[in-house]
Amino acid sequence: MTDIYEKLARHLDNLPAGFPRTESGVEIRILKRLFSPEEAETAILLTMMPEPVAGIAQRTGMDEAILADRLADMAKKGLVFRVSRGELLLYSAAQFVVGIWEYHLNDLDEDLIRDVNAYMPDLMNKGWLKTKTKQLRVVPVARSVSSEMAVTPFEAAEEIIMKQSKIVVSDCICRKEQKMIGKGCDKPKEVCLAFGAGAYYYEKNGLGREIDKAEALAILKKGVEAGLVLQPGNQQKAMNICMCCGCCCGVLKNLKKQDKPALLVHTNYYAEVDEEACIGCEACVDRCQMDAITVNDVARVEPDRCIGCGLCVTDCPTEAMVLKQKAEEDQYTPPKNVFETYMNIAQERGLM
Repeated sequence: MTDIYEKLARHLDNLPAGFPRTESGVEIRILKRLFSPEEAETAILLTMMPEPVAGIAQRTGMDEAILADRLADMAKKGLVFRVSRGELLLYSAAQFVVGIWEYHLNDLDEDLIRDVNAYMPDLMNKGWLKTKTKQLRVVPVARSVSSEMAVTPFEAAEEIIMKQSKIVVSDCICRKEQKMIGKGCDKPKEVCLAFGAGAYYYEKNGLGREIDKAEALAILKKGVEAGLVLQPGNQQKAMNICMCCGCCCGVLKNLKKQDKPALLVHTNYYAEVDEEACIGCEACVDRCQMDAITVNDVARVEPDRCIGCGLCVTDCPTEAMVLKQKAEEDQYTPPKNVFETYMNIAQERGLM
């Protein structure tokens, strides 16, 4: 009989974001830390499409009352996703990243953190970096964009925030978990913004607190001043904005190890240097999260490493660093919504 955790690993790997296998088996160890055998059996019954308990029970033959209690408990533990339509609760599978891992913000322990850190390079190299469509994208900080640029609303973090009716802010799990194992940085932690259904889930599970648009904009400003890269969900109707650093973020940290990270992110911008204006102060070097800038008398940007975040522009004392838009034929338009994002990823992985 196949081990239930092996079945769960296969199930998670068949979701769009994937859950690749490793030689060490660390991914199975992670699942055993998070799921009881009964919870693992229940998790493999769910798909990415939200369903009421009655529908899941009918489809699987499970007792509806037992299933309702178990799913409610699993949603509280961050093992499955839950949304509500009025009084009706709907449940769906949660992917490992972005999903189950982030939902464990409040109950991390060092052993789990070390296992996930050991697993993350495999998750990135065998999963995230293999598909054309990513779960996140990079948008420039507003102060780096010139007035001549035609910036679409879904590329401006402020515009994304202003369109939301429900916003929850939570701690960055990456900076929190790195601090717990004696690593990381002192950049702000309470900066991760969730919108819509994700915001309701985070609030219900005690993972964050509801804020208004004014506070969200203030948090955005604080994150930019601290040198955090803005990474909204890869949709025109974004479900979140992550504010990330290259030393802690599981995505950026592993991107930085690549030879050409610029080719592996969704970005419509890149930085250039006006050499005549540059004084070689290295302020831009400190701001860059991708090690894309070197200084030898004047600054130089490595195009294959620049992800167009604009942080270097905001700290340049002589305005020598300038953000440029890519040519029109190289511009990226994100999927319309999260459903389309995951459909694209699933197709690129050959799951459909």
